[in-house]
Amino acid sequence: MKEPLVPVVPMSHTAHIRSHRKPRRSATSSIAMRAGVAGGVLSMAAAGASASANAAEPVTQTIELPTLTADMSAQVAQSAAATQQAAANYELRAERDAAAAKAAAEAKKDLAEAKKKAEAKKQAAEAARKAAAERATRSAERTTLSTSASASASTSVSAPASGSVATVVAFLKAQVGDAYVMGATGPNAWDCSSLVQAAYKQVGVDLPRVSQDQSMAGTDVPLSSVQVGDILYWGGKGSAYHVGVYIGNGQYLDAANPSKGVVIQDLSGYPASGAVRVL
Repeated sequence: MKEPLVPVVPMSHTAHIRSHRKPRRSATSSIAMRAGVAGGVLSMAAAGASASANAAEPVTQTIELPTLTADMSAQVAQSAAATQQAAANYELRAERDAAAAKAAAEAKKDLAEAKKKAEAKKQAAEAARKAAAERATRSAERTTLSTSASASASTSVSAPASGSVATVVAFLKAQVGDAYVMGATGPNAWDCSSLVQAAYKQVGVDLPRVSQDQSMAGTDVPLSSVQVGDILYWGGKGSAYHVGVYIGNGQYLDAANPSKGVVIQDLSGYPASGAVRVL
């Protein structure tokens, strides 16, 4: 049996070479692509319109406050405590500043008062100095006139006095009006014994400083026989508390006390306890 014959088709001389042409897209694919592009453009337009619309209206948003935790509560409490402490510190500082200002004002006031008192004291001291200078001038004038005064004194006593006694009496009378100051020794203030000591020093007789010792000086004289220039004392002999000098006619001269000063007094008003004679 004969095999069937297969027809031979002649091939082209380029049939074995692959074609370089791009495959053509199908109409369906092209249409789909175009539809996608168009959709994207429309979507972008819609988004832009929506953005424009949203931009024209204000956006409001509600924010919820966070819930306070235990740590946050502790921090708030610490902050409140610190604030309270700072306020207390400020108040304490204000009180201290006020106290300091008050103390400064009081110190200024005290200083002004002290200055005022010092000025008053200075003026008083100046016045006392002037008064002392005036008394010293008067005392010098009286001392200058002591010679003539001694002559008149010798004629007024009950018994004749020697020149020394007359000098003592003249000195004592020149001090009449001076002040009595305990412990003072002249020339314008005396106590009883310093005046007697100064009077006898004028004639070269050195007497002890105090009345107790002066009552022990010289020779004892009965009060009935007292003469001008004798020292009178009050109190016991050796313990006398006051002395003066007899100037005749029942009178004596002494630095009596702060209220009287140096004066002439009647012996009958204040009888002496005893007398001594040193001239």
